[in-house]
Amino acid sequence: MIPNVSQALAWLEANPDVVKGIRRGIERETLRVTPEGKLATTGHPKILGSALTHPWITTDFAEALLEFITPVDDDVDHLLTFLLDIHRHVSRNIGEERMWPLSMPCFIQAEQQIELAQFGNSNIGRMKTLYREGLKNRYGALMQTISGVHYNFSLPLAFWQAREGITDADSGKEKISAGYFRLIRNYYRFGWVIPYLFGASPSVCSSFLKGRETVLPFEQTAQGMYYLPYATSLRLSDLGYTNKSQSNLGITFNDLHGYVQGLKRAIATPSEEYANIGVKQGDHYLQLNTNVLQIENEFYAPIRPKRVTEQGESPSDALLRGGVEYIEVRSLDINPFSPVGVDATQVRFLDLFLIWCTLADAPEMSSAELLCARKNWNRVILEGRKPGQTIGLGCDDLREPLDKVGHALFDDLKRVAEVLDSSAGNTQYQQVCQQLVAAFDDPELTFSARLLNAMKNDGLGCVGLALAEQYRAMLINHPLEILSTAQFEQQQQASWQRQRDIEANDTLSFEQFLAQRRQ
Repeated sequence: MIPNVSQALAWLEANPDVVKGIRRGIERETLRVTPEGKLATTGHPKILGSALTHPWITTDFAEALLEFITPVDDDVDHLLTFLLDIHRHVSRNIGEERMWPLSMPCFIQAEQQIELAQFGNSNIGRMKTLYREGLKNRYGALMQTISGVHYNFSLPLAFWQAREGITDADSGKEKISAGYFRLIRNYYRFGWVIPYLFGASPSVCSSFLKGRETVLPFEQTAQGMYYLPYATSLRLSDLGYTNKSQSNLGITFNDLHGYVQGLKRAIATPSEEYANIGVKQGDHYLQLNTNVLQIENEFYAPIRPKRVTEQGESPSDALLRGGVEYIEVRSLDINPFSPVGVDATQVRFLDLFLIWCTLADAPEMSSAELLCARKNWNRVILEGRKPGQTIGLGCDDLREPLDKVGHALFDDLKRVAEVLDSSAGNTQYQQVCQQLVAAFDDPELTFSARLLNAMKNDGLGCVGLALAEQYRAMLINHPLEILSTAQFEQQQQASWQRQRDIEANDTLSFEQFLAQRRQ
């Protein structure tokens, strides 16, 4: 059913100090909307700083799509309070606009309303906008306005030293990388637990489906909302932020070199479909290139191995240089029950689950097994709360009840929780287990069920707008706790200066710059 982890858990219980100092970071996306709940058509507010260079506040796909980034932190409460301060500051500086509290977008009348994120006149800034132009032309702008939360996680060096017998990160990079790829394979096999518990996009606004073909058996409310009765996360479905054409890329997660090879192959492989779009129309660029992936970030995955890049370095070259430094979990919908889109219970659950994924045995996965794992995810994404729902085991026809697998997993997670709590001298992680495991006996406790019940009564737009209003009032009226207004002003001014410096230091034309990047 799930791997036998008892030996590895016994090792952890005998070495509790190895998980002290877990490092975490959060990236949260949110759309700016008008007081009526429509997409804001204003540009990214200059008072927030340069989207190109600000360390905490930037934009994702669109000018109206904010992205908040926390520094790396080893304290859960400090991490979330820092994120809260960013939200407080932004709320006070976007006028009458609100931050949309749901993953699926608000009412968007036409895709033409969605302005691509702008990053100034530098070559790198123009390239970032052009990449987004390519995304728009390949997949449509509407899909790119879907928002999520990314959770960055790394285990302390002491863990790898004790577990793998290495002396330091540099000489041990192969073993550390292998450990993170083991985590990733287990995440593919069992990560469906995340949309089951925390999926919060069981419905979509009618404007999102306009002109889009779908075979999903949607039900419709009087307010024009479409939903699936047992869905958890339509954001993660083929309707949302995925790319079906990438499923046959053959990128596997068995080792670092194979993964990077697969990514580099996709970036260099021409696509007939994207060649039909073309690179340029007159003087106007349409995409960076006509290959399967324009750049590595276009590869949609629920989890990614990462390393901080050096100047001019691609993500995969950074991985080859230094090995995996941390992993990025990308399966979290916006938590509509939190003003910052994520809460401490989720963070602590992810700590537990990712440690378990690192400890559990994880045989290599073929491309075929990855597709089988995707079927499990799809089952949970589209009808995870369906009575009697089952989960497939590998590529066999063997199936187990979802609630049974969930309980077995939490039996292990409770042991990890006891270790983390013993180090901290409290019971916070054990409380998380106690709270969440109940959702396997009663699916109505899941985020998706709670949200859908509210939306069936009031509609997606009304629920989203009421939450946006509630959180705006709360954020505007609460004082900053960690940061100060002066620090935000300092970062804002420094970010604009950094952008000006980058623009002043450009020596190549944009065409020369792009040609150099393609080499």
